[in-house]
Amino acid sequence: MPSLIDIRRRIRSVKNTQQITKAMKMVSAAKLRRAQDRVIASRPFGALLRKVLANVAAAVSGDENAGKNRLLARRPEKNVLLVLISGDKGLAGAFNSNTIKGAQRFMQEHPDTRVQLEVVGRKGRDFFRKRGAAIHGEHIGLAAKVVYDDVASIARQAIEMYCNEEIDAVYIVYNEFKSVVAQRLMQTRILPVELPQEQAPVDYIFEQPPVEMLNALLPKYVEMEFYRALLESAAAEHAARMTAMEAATSNAGEMIEKLTLYMNRVRQASITTEIIEVVSGAAAAE
Repeated sequence: MPSLIDIRRRIRSVKNTQQITKAMKMVSAAKLRRAQDRVIASRPFGALLRKVLANVAAAVSGDENAGKNRLLARRPEKNVLLVLISGDKGLAGAFNSNTIKGAQRFMQEHPDTRVQLEVVGRKGRDFFRKRGAAIHGEHIGLAAKVVYDDVASIARQAIEMYCNEEIDAVYIVYNEFKSVVAQRLMQTRILPVELPQEQAPVDYIFEQPPVEMLNALLPKYVEMEFYRALLESAAAEHAARMTAMEAATSNAGEMIEKLTLYMNRVRQASITTEIIEVVSGAAAAE
């Protein structure tokens, strides 16, 4: 049976841990509020960009030059670039493990394909580096402060590789932010671009040829998809960490209650033992 000093030391340690998890929860809640605002603000822009792209694609549907854009070229997927967006830190529940499992599942589903990894986040980088995976590039610290230019540079590099036929497709795996308690693992093909279909396309009056507009919009569309995925992942990470720290704080409180109750029982047992010893000694002295 542990002594009272050991139990008090254990309770003090759990209380210190509880203070840390509570502070981490508050920090994640503050970061989540800002990240959530950025995600909500980016969604209408992305939806409008897809709508405009669909209308322009409908306008050039009869033009033979429209299909010559290299971002629309489809090839057998022998070489694939898989962009994995994970977190730089842990203590976020199943956030990082879900993305890593999604990337592993993708590799298992494409056994005859050479998959190169473009890793965003330290956790995913460390996991696949230890296992000798083919890592084309790694980017650490992007999720802490998502900047469009930094994300666009990754997208432009992927576009260049695709246009030079170094790769045949680009996929991205990330966690989409649904709510504070729910994130959804997404696996999306970015390249070749699949033009969205508009149900009732708008009949635009174009100042320049629609084909030129399509060629200008496609790279922007790819960059926006990368940027939106990283924003979604950043918000989902903060939400997952806040939820995990809230659960850890609650578990620490329950453990403190159990340890306190156990400490009281041990102390009561020791007091009872001492009383019995005193009474027994007095009885023996008589």
